[in-house]
Amino acid sequence: MGTEALDMWNLLDDDAAFPSDLARPTDGMAPVLPLFGEPDDETALGWQERALCAQTDPEAFFPEKGGSTREAKKVCTRCDVRAECLEYALAHDERFGIWGGLSERERRKLRKRVV
Repeated sequence: MGTEALDMWNLLDDDAAFPSDLARPTDGMAPVLPLFGEPDDETALGWQERALCAQTDPEAFFPEKGGSTREAKKVCTRCDVRAECLEYALAHDERFGIWGGLSERERRKLRKRVV
């Protein structure tokens, strides 16, 4: 982990137990994402640039209640980053829209089966 990440950590942590010149334990820690700029393949959100939904009408992925999800799910079946998208939605408890080819109801059922 670079010193920039440690400095960022100290900015966000009022009770920082580690001075910036000491190494923080990194086991099990997620990488620090950039706060500004566009994500690219080097960041954890780089998959979003390769997502097919980024090239289509976003309204299809956030239908009104009772609206059809068929078109969005059809796009998802052809998408190379479907697994990353679903993983993101589950990790961030996305409550709306089609993510990784699943509706919120389908993701909720999936979470219950996993727990």
